[in-house]
Amino acid sequence: MDELLNFLVKTLVSNENEVKVEKEEDDKTITYRVKVAESDIGKVIGKNGKTASSIRTIMRSIGAKTHKKIFVKFED
Repeated sequence: MDELLNFLVKTLVSNENEVKVEKEEDDKTITYRVKVAESDIGKVIGKNGKTASSIRTIMRSIGAKTHKKIFVKFED
């Protein structure tokens, strides 16, 4: 899961070296905090948040297999 999220975000941004993904996990949830360069945050969020929503949907569907709720938060 971690590699997929990294891949998805890095393909969208210009500054791949500034992408950082932090993971917090407990019994029922996994929360990913994705940090990107300030100039790339718009690319990751997308128009009306559609790109961010799509990334969250993909990650949630993977989380269903592990019976955990997945949350993805984007930060600049």
